[in-house]
Amino acid sequence: MGKKYLNRIADKILSDRLTSSGAVLMEGPKWCGKTWTAARISKSQLYMQDPDRTKSYLKAADTKPSLLLKGETPRLLDEWQAAPVLWDAVRFMVDQRGEAGQFILTGSAVPQDNIVQHTGTGRISRMMMRPMSLYESLESNGTISLTELFDGNTDIGAFSELTIEQTAFAIVRGGWPASVVDTPKSALRHAVDYVEAVINEDVSRVDGVEKNPARVRALLRSLARNISTMATMKTIHDDIAMGDTDESISEKTISQYLNALNRIFVTENLPAWNPVLRSKTAIRTSPKRQFVDPSIATAVMRLTPERLLDDFNYFGFLFESLCIRDLRIYAEAIDGSVFHYRDSSGLEADAVIALNDGRWAAVEIKLGSKEIEEAAKHLMELKNKVNTEKMQEPVFLMILTGTEVAYRREDGVLIVPIGCLKD
Repeated sequence: MGKKYLNRIADKILSDRLTSSGAVLMEGPKWCGKTWTAARISKSQLYMQDPDRTKSYLKAADTKPSLLLKGETPRLLDEWQAAPVLWDAVRFMVDQRGEAGQFILTGSAVPQDNIVQHTGTGRISRMMMRPMSLYESLESNGTISLTELFDGNTDIGAFSELTIEQTAFAIVRGGWPASVVDTPKSALRHAVDYVEAVINEDVSRVDGVEKNPARVRALLRSLARNISTMATMKTIHDDIAMGDTDESISEKTISQYLNALNRIFVTENLPAWNPVLRSKTAIRTSPKRQFVDPSIATAVMRLTPERLLDDFNYFGFLFESLCIRDLRIYAEAIDGSVFHYRDSSGLEADAVIALNDGRWAAVEIKLGSKEIEEAAKHLMELKNKVNTEKMQEPVFLMILTGTEVAYRREDGVLIVPIGCLKD
């Protein structure tokens, strides 16, 4: 913890949740900063993975779990899933005390189904923490706020200082806190180390089922090649079969491996949005393939920022992944979720931000300025397709770009560089 702490959007979300819930569960991938963020706000801590104490903690959890809950509140229970009985113990203690802000649980893996007796609904609030957004890593200047756009302040004008070269570097480095504060050369190593740990340890440890590292690597490479697409299980299976590995892998095994990757928050697919349309157009329901951070794709493909700049087509898919990560982080802060839209006519929107109060906005993501005209046309088409008698009109339509200038077009569509956006 010697390195400088950069403020996180999750700081405020966690504080707010602790005032309204007895306990907060912070979930997310390893190395994304959950422990650091939670430790700063907690008054006492229990680190389940402290090698000197793990055995005695597990013994206490088996005999009298309430012993592990003793301490000043909020009490941090880090990597609680190592002793899943803690979930029910926390739930019971929250009921007993009847006060908010008692516990923070952090977890980088979802325990197996049915391992906890109760869901914790009403007592334990869940929040997802991801690697850092460009605003948190101080690479976006934050001159345009998603909150303000949703409040109707869409008369925008700003400049992004983020160059295409810096964007490529940010994708390959990722939003891992240790990378963000490291020297450029060392920063690119963290994502590779993360991926190697996933392949060789984490993906097997999550459910205790040994997985073939060569197959896990082949699957991750296929997911990387198909990032920001709606690739089916069959597409992934065929892609692995044609790939650079001798490993044959069945669709059933792929499904099991994907489940394990989901449970350790390596993958975070983008679900489809299902609005009420004026016409009878069928909406595609397949999710889009995404990692929780685009650097996972570049690490498993061993891509450098320079190589990314040589392949602008693939750069575009990874840029979309970067933008989706940031939009998810910003949307979480305003009680919203991010989806994608595609219908049978081929009309699509890369992102739809839907807030829980019914407000929504459609977003197209374009690395350069060439495709802006077409993207604006697509957004207008989607706006006209949605049945506004049964749903609200979009608050705004936005094209999120890798360009420099933020402005509002004559048709009302907002052009926003990712280097200007914040929550």
